Amino acid sequence: MKKLMVNFILLLPCLTTFALPPVSLNSAEILLRLKKLNVLGSILYIAAHPDDENTRLLAYLANEKLYRTGYLSITRGDGGQNLIGDEQGAELGLIRTQELLAARRIDGAEQFFTRAYDFGFSKSTDEALDKWNKSLVLGDVVWVIRKFQPDVIITRFPEDSRAGHGHHSASAVLAHEAFLAAADPTQYPEQLKLGVRPWKAKRLLWNTFNFGGNNTQSDDQFKVDVGGYNTLLGKSYGEIAAESRSQHKSQGFGVAAQRGSAWEYFLTVAGDAPKTDLMDGVQTGWERTASFGVLDRLQLPHLINSLIDGFSIEHPEKSVDELVKLYRLLSNEKGLSAYWREQKLKELSNLVQSCSGLFIEATSGEPFVTGGDSLPVSVNLVNRGGLKITARIASPFIHSFSGALPINKLISFTQTIFVPVSAPLTQPYWLKKGLNDGHFIVDDQQLIGLPESPPAFEMTIAAAIDQEVFFFSTPVQYKYTDPVRGEVYQPLSVVPAISLNETPKFVFTRLNRQPALPIQLSVTAFSPLFKNASAQYFQYAKHGGEVIRNRVVSDTALSLRQNDVVNYTIDATDLLQRTREKELRFIAALRAPLKEEDQRFTVRRIEYAHIPAITYFQLNEVKVIDDEIITAGKKVGYITGAGDKVPDALREMGYEVTFLSQNDVLSGNLSDFDAIVIGVRAYNVHEWLNKAHESLMNYVRIGGNLVVQYNTRNFTGPLNAKIGPYPFEISRGRVTDENAKVRFLQPKALELNWPNKIGSNDFDGWVQERGIYFAGENDKAYENILAMKDPGEQEQQGSLIVSRYGKGRFIYTGLVFFRQLPAGIGGAYRLFANLVANPNLQKINGTAKKE
Repeated sequence: MKKLMVNFILLLPCLTTFALPPVSLNSAEILLRLKKLNVLGSILYIAAHPDDENTRLLAYLANEKLYRTGYLSITRGDGGQNLIGDEQGAELGLIRTQELLAARRIDGAEQFFTRAYDFGFSKSTDEALDKWNKSLVLGDVVWVIRKFQPDVIITRFPEDSRAGHGHHSASAVLAHEAFLAAADPTQYPEQLKLGVRPWKAKRLLWNTFNFGGNNTQSDDQFKVDVGGYNTLLGKSYGEIAAESRSQHKSQGFGVAAQRGSAWEYFLTVAGDAPKTDLMDGVQTGWERTASFGVLDRLQLPHLINSLIDGFSIEHPEKSVDELVKLYRLLSNEKGLSAYWREQKLKELSNLVQSCSGLFIEATSGEPFVTGGDSLPVSVNLVNRGGLKITARIASPFIHSFSGALPINKLISFTQTIFVPVSAPLTQPYWLKKGLNDGHFIVDDQQLIGLPESPPAFEMTIAAAIDQEVFFFSTPVQYKYTDPVRGEVYQPLSVVPAISLNETPKFVFTRLNRQPALPIQLSVTAFSPLFKNASAQYFQYAKHGGEVIRNRVVSDTALSLRQNDVVNYTIDATDLLQRTREKELRFIAALRAPLKEEDQRFTVRRIEYAHIPAITYFQLNEVKVIDDEIITAGKKVGYITGAGDKVPDALREMGYEVTFLSQNDVLSGNLSDFDAIVIGVRAYNVHEWLNKAHESLMNYVRIGGNLVVQYNTRNFTGPLNAKIGPYPFEISRGRVTDENAKVRFLQPKALELNWPNKIGSNDFDGWVQERGIYFAGENDKAYENILAMKDPGEQEQQGSLIVSRYGKGRFIYTGLVFFRQLPAGIGGAYRLFANLVANPNLQKINGTAKKE
């Protein structure tokens, strides 16, 4: 895994699933799609998060029943935890979006989203709906239903507490209300002016479940066996589902394949109850369409069946003639449902390209481009099927080929296109305007529901086959050859001309009573147009939506060439004396002979092997932390867990952080560390920690300070270890109200008094939640330090437990420092500094040393 803040030469792809090799179907896959031509049914599955979907059911519906199948996830999973890296919030949502799209490419369903933001675990349906803005998100669900036109809607969860999560139950409430509202022209009437119409699904079902110790299934429910085997794909639906679900790698959801009979159960929520089939009462063939003029609708299945019967596995190109005839007939039919006419024409067009063997590729040797630059595009065409095809490129440039395309000969050439100065940045559409509390701001109705932004550039070819013109489009991608991975396709981005990066991300004005450290401002150029440029760097603020340049922080002239990186040092103490801003933002005003531009963006890139690389842009910011923070000790050992940014926070506080490996810990040579901190869910992801208990407890016994952040026993991972010196259990206790009052059970405890005096105000401004997976059933050797509760619930005491063991101290905490520290919460820094401070260190004349 790599995640890079751009301050040197980087490859910068945009967010798109188009970062894949050109699709080439084999004959079995083509035959399956031919059979799908006779199916005119659709099912929409609705739940709250990435991973909530029933991948086995989706695989069955899409590949056995051949329905158009979709999954609407209310959120993008932004508020969860990350098992493969340290991304949180919107960054994690970007990853999980791509994981869902990877899953859909395997199980054959389509993917949709609303604008709702996953703000973390919720115990209340009402809280979730209120936070999201129920009317807005309900409108999104209605919009997706009206566009997708499902015959049946299925929810993963019920509308009550059996759902186990406020988001889960809220997704069911939204599905139920949208089921009704989508059919009502008086509900969200503005949508009807944008190409959709009211849509009434036949029924709404709840796909009951038996997991998490909660069995909602019973034999009197309607049930379907979805465990079949697809001979064309060579896999059972349980095998497809396992592969699909295993794409949720950021959640650690790799699962084993299931084979054999597997039943899914359903309860009817609204509409007619099914008796023999999920689609009871729904015509799923061509008989559902209106009467034809030229072609009788009952003849269509026979034409398609004839096409299927005559399909040659070795020579799929022989089916193109009949496919083109069918395409032409449907194109001229006006009596056919516009929805199914569009769907089937799209399917036929894709089949024509696949059967013809026409290979189309448009790539760039550069991973990114900026507005005002030129972009060389390499085009590769191969007529592999041997048909007579004439073609021309229709966009993004015009190019005609002389005569028919030669048989099985590569046509390759490069054309340079100009990228307009006004070209929009390739930013994920839901991040362009940011968040409004519980939902993303998206003004373009046509984008709502889409899983991702369209590609930055597309090449469209007009291909004449059997006197019918087809338009085949493919994204322009960055392609390169990796010595290990081979040929690699990645997205192509339009990026800012420069990227600004500041370190550190937090300025402490009163850390150990020392002046604020300097700010390092790094500037990376992505455009060749800034040669011989001059630049001024301003600290700026926003007032009333307007950017106000407060003062110049640097005005150095420079020659800034493409891919150059220039660094500046800013005196933070001097700057803070002249501004009262709590967030320091910077703007670079560049002036060059060919271009003038102001830039405020930091270019961010996230890359994992199982998904396309992701590039997005954020406004740069350095947060000012005014709280007085005193630290004790210098050396901290850190055992990484599922991924968090706590080590960065420790370094920002001045600690020397050493990452500890299995060998480091098991060797027992840990006495040099003032404290050892274990990362979130480390015991869930590192089986070797089962063997480390003796070594870690010996470290504590001789005077060490061990801080263990939250783990869970009810999640994927090998948590069989002893964690502390005395027994305690990890419960499912949590407090989700980030503003919940915190009561000090042990007000004189060292953890609340040294080296920082902790008060109730240190819990002000916390984000998302207080804590998760609290300790429970503690041995009497532990002290509970804090108590807190969510509204209407009993007080919980396991968020922070402490025990002395030998000469040292052991701490387990479910407090979500992994969220608060990256958010720059001063009180969280103060409390965490207390937990890291070894009790054997005492203040003597302003210095700290061990006893």
